[in-house]
Amino acid sequence: MEAWRCMRRGYGRCVVGRGRYPMFSHHPKSLGRDWTTPWENLQRCCWNRHISSCMRWPGHYSRAPYPYFSSRHFSLNWRPPCLFESRTQFQYSNWRPDNLSQTSLIHLSSYIMNSEGDEPSSKRRKHQGMIKRNWEYICNYKKEKTKILGDENVDPQCEDSENKFDFSVMSYNILSQDLLEDNSHLYRHCRRPVLHWSFRFPNILKEIKHFDADVLCLQEVQEDHYGTEIRPSLESLGYHCEYKMRTGRKPDGCAICFKHSKFSLLSVNPVEFFRPDIPLLDRDNIGLVLLLQPKIPCATSPAICVANTHLLYNPRRGDIKLTQLAMLLAEISSVAHQKDGSFCPIVMCGDFNSVPGSPLYSFIKEGKLNYEGLAIGKVSGQEQSSRGQRILSIPIWPPNLGISQNCVYEVQQVPKVEKTDKDPTQTQLEKTEVLETAEKLSSNLQHHFSLSSVYSHFFPDTGIPEVTTCHSRSAITVDYIFYSAEKEDVARHPGAEVALGGGLKLLARLSLLTEQDLWTVNGLPNENNSSDHLPLLAKFRLEL
Repeated sequence: MEAWRCMRRGYGRCVVGRGRYPMFSHHPKSLGRDWTTPWENLQRCCWNRHISSCMRWPGHYSRAPYPYFSSRHFSLNWRPPCLFESRTQFQYSNWRPDNLSQTSLIHLSSYIMNSEGDEPSSKRRKHQGMIKRNWEYICNYKKEKTKILGDENVDPQCEDSENKFDFSVMSYNILSQDLLEDNSHLYRHCRRPVLHWSFRFPNILKEIKHFDADVLCLQEVQEDHYGTEIRPSLESLGYHCEYKMRTGRKPDGCAICFKHSKFSLLSVNPVEFFRPDIPLLDRDNIGLVLLLQPKIPCATSPAICVANTHLLYNPRRGDIKLTQLAMLLAEISSVAHQKDGSFCPIVMCGDFNSVPGSPLYSFIKEGKLNYEGLAIGKVSGQEQSSRGQRILSIPIWPPNLGISQNCVYEVQQVPKVEKTDKDPTQTQLEKTEVLETAEKLSSNLQHHFSLSSVYSHFFPDTGIPEVTTCHSRSAITVDYIFYSAEKEDVARHPGAEVALGGGLKLLARLSLLTEQDLWTVNGLPNENNSSDHLPLLAKFRLEL
């Protein structure tokens, strides 16, 4: 037990009992809730001491705060002796640590090795199982019916007809494996096996197959996994896949996949937010915009514009986030623009790294934002305090970006040559639109889409927030599905009645969960949900 007391303090005693030395010759490695260090290190510090009394095995007393030896790291020729006559009685009369392979690893509970980083008791629940998520049917924005996940019953008011096109959209941040391993401190609450890609991908694919959405918008799709596993698997399920990797050396990107049976592809439009000539835009985030044509044999229908993005995370760089969003909206405006001056229906999905009610979120929904005097860290709502933060500059992005304050591409300036008696060639710039100086310095941003959020972000009965992501540090909403709603279903705002040619009706959504719900199954990821984000899912109707 003396050796155990030493381990709890993180150091070992010298042989003669004088002085204290670090217990391990190098810092242990961690992944999830477990730590590993070579067995010989512990054997040296516990020289000639029995440590079997502080041993545990995987699957037994998993909450006990003491080290355990994982049998999967022992020598293949060695088998653990029968230490248990029953679940509660130990039997280790003749067993000594010498039986262990010298190349084995010992696992240490993270609750010992990093006591300062222990999770609150509410986050230590280790319950197994799956939380059911309900389908909430919303016809004419009134809750008509709720069905349990997996129920085959169909709401009769939401059935297909000849003059309607129904389709479903999923938005899902599937958690890149490289990013998981680079940020392992976010997953200390997880058991180690559930964090491996070989365990996670089958679970993710199972979810996708179960929900069977017509359109998938995936974020944090790792490039090597996309080529070898994700794309082939989705293609076998009837999807056509388009992918855009982040710029620089980032290992992941965004993908939009759609069912062959429902849509045909009209155009693919990637958006890179990195601009080497603009110091503000030095981040490698991207967006992807597709124009899809519904396959309807007996009717003609407008195309549907589907956008997917993953905006910058950094809570203190709201200037970059707003600029990235403006670039995405400008591309959507270009792709969704129709000959009559209106826009086709739009679905915009992604991880926006912004919380409900934040200035960035409000800008998407309301179509306008006056950012004068707004602290740079308050844009996304992730930062509670704005102390020490600078104010957003006016304008946020430089003119050479080529995007106006209305979040559309500015018309290119065309050189015009005129001949005069005094000067044979004099170049003048002919502009299609003259902007006053006051307008150029305006702090008002606008866009001309009438966008609504699929989710309300709070449970109506309790006011408790919905969450879309949950790990050791936070549980909040950052993922969204926005869509261009029908005119009669949304409040008008400037430009909406002119810009929107047709809208979508929200039929149903897959309910979200509370933070408390998720911690009953040990947060995210867990045995059944293999990302730190929940998939968002909505069913829409396009009136023909």
